[in-house]
Amino acid sequence: MTVERLAELRRLAALYRAFLVHRFKVLLEYRANFAIGVVSTVLVQAAGIAGIWVVLRQVGTLQGWRFEELLLLYGLLVTSRSLEHMFADNLWTVGFQIQDGTFDRFLVRPVDPLFHLLADRFNHDGLGNLLAGLAAVVHAWSVLGIPATAGNLVYAVVAVLSGGAIFVALNLATATTAFWIVLSLPVTRAVHGLHEFARFPLTLYGKGIQGVFTWLLPFGFASFYPASHLLGRDVGAVVWAGPGVAAVFSLAAYRFWLFGLRRYSGTGT
Repeated sequence: MTVERLAELRRLAALYRAFLVHRFKVLLEYRANFAIGVVSTVLVQAAGIAGIWVVLRQVGTLQGWRFEELLLLYGLLVTSRSLEHMFADNLWTVGFQIQDGTFDRFLVRPVDPLFHLLADRFNHDGLGNLLAGLAAVVHAWSVLGIPATAGNLVYAVVAVLSGGAIFVALNLATATTAFWIVLSLPVTRAVHGLHEFARFPLTLYGKGIQGVFTWLLPFGFASFYPASHLLGRDVGAVVWAGPGVAAVFSLAAYRFWLFGLRRYSGTGT
């Protein structure tokens, strides 16, 4: 890495930190709203976990997966998603900003537009997802007696980071469609909503669906594959592919973003 590139990364890190500090100052001006946002997302995830528990009370196991094993899978998914929720939530607003003309401000400032877009908003609601996801993982890990080895811990952290990158990449790709259709929210919501399928073992679905959630919309790398590895379930060498898949999807989404940005002409508002 060149000295110039390293200096630029340090500048961006300092700039992001300034954005983040400012955002928290704004959020803490309305502390009740901050607390409600965090608590509400915790309750939403608690309701999701309760739903799984109710189902498992009736059927015992789900294709051999016990409640605590499903809790581990669910917790990994929610923790991965929390990273996108906290740090990339502004992607959901791209279409609206293009529609009302406010997106242009990202193009006239001396910083990368995508960096500015992402740094411009930290969503504190995602903290609730992070807390709920971590609590689910820690509880399931303890109950299941998964060895807390350095290898397992590093694998879990890398899996969560890879899953978060996959969520961001898919949201970035769908948000980029706003450069052509303007209101991209329905597209983003449709793709993002499919992650709900990854709350359960992919083996519940047919081979075609498994392929979709492995290679096309790879939410499985945020839940099923890392959970399977940590539980000692043999699903093949694909359990190691998460970081590579995340890198490929992130690069492809960024390239698509640049392609769309070059063709952006505004809406005249």
